[in-house]
Amino acid sequence: MNYSSLRRPLLLGLLALPAAPVVAQNPSANGAAFVRDSLASYVQRGLKLWNIPGLAVTVVKDGQVVVSQGFGTKEAGKAAPVDGNTLFLIASNSKLFTGTAISQLQEEGKLKLDDPVRKYLPDFRLYDSTSTRLVSVRDILSHRLGTKTFQGDFTFWDSNLSRADIIRRVRLLKPTQPFRQNYGYCNAGFLAAGEIIPVVNSGQTWESWVQQRLLTPLGMSNTYPLTTGAAQRPNVALPYTNAFGPLTRVPFDEVDNFGPAASMVSNVNDLGHWLRFQLDSGKYQGQRVLPWATLRRTREGNTLSGTSKSPIFPSHFRTYGLGVFAADYNGRQIYWHTGGANGFVTNVCFVPEESLGLAVLTNQDNQSFFEALRYQLLDAYLGVPYVDRSRQLYKLGQPGRDETARDIAAQATRVAKKNKLPRKLAAYAGSYEHPLYGPITVAAQGKQQLLIRFSHHPKLIATLDYMDGEQFRCTYSNAAYGIFPAIFAVENGAVKTLEIRVNDGLEQDPYLFSRQ
Repeated sequence: MNYSSLRRPLLLGLLALPAAPVVAQNPSANGAAFVRDSLASYVQRGLKLWNIPGLAVTVVKDGQVVVSQGFGTKEAGKAAPVDGNTLFLIASNSKLFTGTAISQLQEEGKLKLDDPVRKYLPDFRLYDSTSTRLVSVRDILSHRLGTKTFQGDFTFWDSNLSRADIIRRVRLLKPTQPFRQNYGYCNAGFLAAGEIIPVVNSGQTWESWVQQRLLTPLGMSNTYPLTTGAAQRPNVALPYTNAFGPLTRVPFDEVDNFGPAASMVSNVNDLGHWLRFQLDSGKYQGQRVLPWATLRRTREGNTLSGTSKSPIFPSHFRTYGLGVFAADYNGRQIYWHTGGANGFVTNVCFVPEESLGLAVLTNQDNQSFFEALRYQLLDAYLGVPYVDRSRQLYKLGQPGRDETARDIAAQATRVAKKNKLPRKLAAYAGSYEHPLYGPITVAAQGKQQLLIRFSHHPKLIATLDYMDGEQFRCTYSNAAYGIFPAIFAVENGAVKTLEIRVNDGLEQDPYLFSRQ
């Protein structure tokens, strides 16, 4: 999931800023010089500009860890510093671990990527029967099911639904585009892929496979497949957002039900091991961990996600493999993935041609600095003329931040007017249902306020403050979910439906609940 930069994606195609006319004669030396002389000051400026409490970064070059350290603090306003072992939720950076597992199981002859999913998960169905019959293991790992990016995630993310519940609900996701034609990011697909592992591997769970076959042999002793207990672990960064107001602490996501898509917790010291494994074709410290063919298969492009030249980055195409993006960048092929949870955004990237890898972990979700730092490091090591990527992306994102601030201020103004309701508050109360989500309850509180309780998110509450007409301001108890109008529809004097929405990095479309 993700926020501002991910939840409200930057329109990078709209603006190109001029680059300084300086080209490094020795790009690798220039990269080393940037890390040595400029990285600390660059990060400190970025933390201040983007209002990020803490960040950790690692850079691996030619088999050696160049830097692996923390900046800022684990908790806003407190002194405890982030270091190389500080834990962050890495969210969708879990996906390449899952893609690697499935690729290795093909290598072992236990499955085939082009097998139908229903060969292993008979209860798995898409919205229509033809797609259900055709959908393959490769399809669910390649974001090409025809669904919209993040479709269904408000229902699934941080919910009390089981993995089996989520897989059963995939059939309710009505596609917005043709099957196998376009890219549409689908977390539920990766969950389904992970649930194939115990079917073909003697009951071994996804998390057990990842621990046994990757984390342990790679010496990633402070990385955890599941979010359970993350908040209680020593040396963990706390999650924050400022997407809809001042910097605010938010709860740790509990997404073990989405495990193969998003549940891993790690730190930059351990991710340095993961990067060395990727850059050494499946070896770690000289020992073969997995065959090179397994890793190569994860990187092969299955879905085109972009084919236009970027006006601000030296890049032209983008594909998606099995849990990893690939693109060109100043003449090299780069691989990367981002990860976003409430309060965390992260980035892992590697460039095999240059024996270069890097990871950036942050504990504030409404920013693009975690991306800017990746691009700044790539620029330095790959000989791209200098542009301050942090300032560049901050400027690009300002219109979106301004729009959000205006929307929230306008809603506050409408609430402050204390307009008279068109009907008794109790007329809005009752049970409502959505075909995918299921039931919610709306209860009256005071004279102009309603409360929503969610059957599948027992820790989440939405407060509805009356504005005007049939609209209320919807404020979620988890600040990362946002502040948006909630709209009731009335027919013949009776309340019939309620439309609500959440931060568009959780789900882009509103949900229409019908009164029962």
